[in-house]
Amino acid sequence: MFDNLNKRLGDIFSNLRRKGALTESDVDAVMREVRIALLEADVALSVVKDFITSLKEKAVGAEVIRSVSPAQMVIKLVHDHLTELLGGENVELNLRATPPVVIMMVGLQGSGKTTSTGKLALRLKNSNKKVLVASLDVNRPAAQEQLATVARQVGVESLPIIAGQSPLEITKRALSSAKNEVYDILLLDTAGRLHVDAELMDELRQIRDLSKPTETLLVADILTGQDAVNIAREFNEQIGVTGIVVTRVDGDGRGGAALSMRKITGQPIKFMGLGEKLDQFEPFHPERIASRILDMGDVVSLVEKAAASISQEDAENMASRLAEGKFDFNDLLSQMKNMKKMGGIGGVMGLLPGMGKMKEQMKDAQIDEKMISRQEAIILSMTMKERSNPKLINASRRVRIASGSGSSVQEVNRILKQQQQMEVVMKRLKKMGKKGMARGGIGQLLQGLR
Repeated sequence: MFDNLNKRLGDIFSNLRRKGALTESDVDAVMREVRIALLEADVALSVVKDFITSLKEKAVGAEVIRSVSPAQMVIKLVHDHLTELLGGENVELNLRATPPVVIMMVGLQGSGKTTSTGKLALRLKNSNKKVLVASLDVNRPAAQEQLATVARQVGVESLPIIAGQSPLEITKRALSSAKNEVYDILLLDTAGRLHVDAELMDELRQIRDLSKPTETLLVADILTGQDAVNIAREFNEQIGVTGIVVTRVDGDGRGGAALSMRKITGQPIKFMGLGEKLDQFEPFHPERIASRILDMGDVVSLVEKAAASISQEDAENMASRLAEGKFDFNDLLSQMKNMKKMGGIGGVMGLLPGMGKMKEQMKDAQIDEKMISRQEAIILSMTMKERSNPKLINASRRVRIASGSGSSVQEVNRILKQQQQMEVVMKRLKKMGKKGMARGGIGQLLQGLR
């Protein structure tokens, strides 16, 4: 998400940094470029106008013009305004109610509502909540079976399906089951339509009035662009939503709809779906997203991903190995697996500062998820002795490893050289002590892949 905006703003600020001081005409030129960048990113025109007007009022002030680093001041102002536009701060789910807390999922058909219901159920389950999900979609073929399947995958209970019941009858049964069986959370996956219509809204209002949800979350497909903004406005005006879940964030390079929805509806974006996998679901943090847009990275999210993906035991074992200055193919394989858990190279690189301009270079160097898989196959073709002692791998062993992994001897030579380089780095880190260790790990793996 925001790839296009990230690139455009990056180019604008690169030119700005070359200037020692800024005049009002320089600021005007920057504002014009930022305006074009936002419009190209599919941000609503009314939102862009308000954004630029507010930004320019502060940017032409003496504080910026006389600043030692005016370019940095402008970047900070843009960051602060983007953060404010996106909502200012993360707004958590409101679970402050007598259990079962009801969360109603609404949206158009095809927006990813059922998958998002499963993702949210998994997140709540991991927070030690007892969750029940219920599908109220009696129109779409196999919609109820789909939610039951997703529920099994994430390990939560789904309301048993009884053919012929209406959405209101299912809602009553779900409320009764959730209360009698002492569930903490009840997620209601409502039906969608191909477009907003009176019949859909009337059904949702009846479900809302019966279930009295603590949260009504609108699931919006960000790929629909400005239509997503119009849909969000309609649902908010007619049903009253308390938060937004944006889906297919990984598939959109513009992302302007996300910038517009918060401003136009006044409702916070609470979560974003980052992919098809059920664990690819994150809280929406405006300040972190603004930092990503401006290629300032999101180190906090990276650390959270690492903490969630890498066990304490694995981390301690790796720290112990690094303390000894050792790094063999078992260590490299372990780091590759950890990287996959964290979302692969793209998932890690996207959160590191200054990596926006590296994306094209990485494409040219053909550094991608497939490369990691190929290198993993090479390591798995080695014997345990070879992984622990790479010096054993002579010419004949390299031919055998290449044949067993479906790769070439040149690729085997490349990963051997990579391991040797990283072992040298780890030995240096050992001499540098604990501060050096903190800069090792995944970061060194990325360096080795370049």
